[in-house]
Amino acid sequence: MKSVPLLHLALLAFFSPPVLAAPDPAPEGFRSLFNGKDLGSWVVPEGDNGHWKVLDGVIDYDAQSEASGEKHLWSEEEFGDFELRIDWRIKETTGFYDVPYVLPDGSTVKGPDGKNLTHPMPNADSGIYLRGMSKYQLNIWCWPIGSGEVYGIRNNETLPQEIRAGVTPKLKADHPIGHWNTFVITMKGDRLTVVLNGHTIIENALLPDVPEKGRIALQHHGGKKPDGTWSPASSLVQFRNIFIKPL
Repeated sequence: MKSVPLLHLALLAFFSPPVLAAPDPAPEGFRSLFNGKDLGSWVVPEGDNGHWKVLDGVIDYDAQSEASGEKHLWSEEEFGDFELRIDWRIKETTGFYDVPYVLPDGSTVKGPDGKNLTHPMPNADSGIYLRGMSKYQLNIWCWPIGSGEVYGIRNNETLPQEIRAGVTPKLKADHPIGHWNTFVITMKGDRLTVVLNGHTIIENALLPDVPEKGRIALQHHGGKKPDGTWSPASSLVQFRNIFIKPL
């Protein structure tokens, strides 16, 4: 058998195209919103200049969109009732953020001055908008309360406590930074259920005044400050295996 020179093997390895991660097949009854090759089912913000992109078969974002307006990545279609399955991961944290102590009922621990008590911790921040509005966003971050809470509802102190408690995760089910996570998000009418990595963290929670239908967005957050350092809540994130089933 004729041997292949080591130099030849090295050159082949150097010049061979990278192997892209193919998306999983769509589960029965679902269809894909991302083909692993391009952003064809999504609306890239005007002037983004390549910061939302497909990298090695996943949607990659570096939190530096150059769009002059909104910087989120929106689905082309609107959806009403649905089940959405989506993988996400935080690539790395971007600095220390003063995180409040969130209690299971959705309230926060406050000091004598009535302001939130906080503690600094490494953080990054993104999310998934439901029914076309940031108010109905599932957070992706590093807070001890865990990803998946509906910040715009949980943080609204004018709402009844039981509503705020309903959109507060029952447990932190996030995998470590750099590892992939899976949301299964079910919207039926004005009710939301979220499963994260096999754990039901929000169940049949009420979303007051949520529209009947709307687009889905992958959130931009933070970015670099004028001095070139990162905001401590920036969306250095990736997404893959995005499947939806209308209900």
